[in-house]
Amino acid sequence: MTNPTAAMLVIGDEILSGRTRDANMHHLAGELIGRGIRLREVRIVPDVHDRIVAAVNGLRAENDHLFTSGGIGPTHDDITADAVAAAFGVPIGIRDDARALLAAHYARTGLELNPARLRMARIPDGADLIENPVSAAPGFSLGNVHVMAGVPAIFQAMLASVLSRIAGGVPLLSQMIDVGRGEGDIATPLGALAQKFPDLSFGSYPYLRNGAHGTQIVVRGTDAGRLDAAMVELSRLVGRDG
Repeated sequence: MTNPTAAMLVIGDEILSGRTRDANMHHLAGELIGRGIRLREVRIVPDVHDRIVAAVNGLRAENDHLFTSGGIGPTHDDITADAVAAAFGVPIGIRDDARALLAAHYARTGLELNPARLRMARIPDGADLIENPVSAAPGFSLGNVHVMAGVPAIFQAMLASVLSRIAGGVPLLSQMIDVGRGEGDIATPLGALAQKFPDLSFGSYPYLRNGAHGTQIVVRGTDAGRLDAAMVELSRLVGRDG
């Protein structure tokens, strides 16, 4: 079984300017890995229509799923829905079911459903709504593209809804070992071990603690037996080098 693949598109000038720290990528990666979906790429683009369209079309063609974050609010620079509609070549307009969700929400809160807020009911033709239990304004899925809000609490709630209805794969397992040596000391034998286990992923992450160099080695894969076998050999390698 081949695990599904995914990409993430983070949309917003505020991310690129450093004004807002993105937390959604970290959350998405953790959720996907537990469901056996490989997050292969994360891209950040500004609030520029053509840039969003190009990124959507490129990433959705290369992956089983594309998750987007940001740009579906009520302001003039929230253009993600329009860009996704353009990427698919479909019309976009106010949907009655999305309008009803917003009308009920703003009636409960005593706020006006003004034209700006009504923009959040604009959905591309053929899309399925993504539930938003936090603030009612829905996201949507169109083809393999899942369009969600940038606010972390809302993104997380929407993502839970999306993941409940898409197929995952074999969960990715991982094991880690801490080596009290620098990467340069272990690079050659580690590379040889990675070639011996091509079905596994070997990552080395150097650190400096109390003036001493070391490396954490993380091995990832979907087969627990193969992972255990690699860790046995890695432990021997570390013992021999140490």
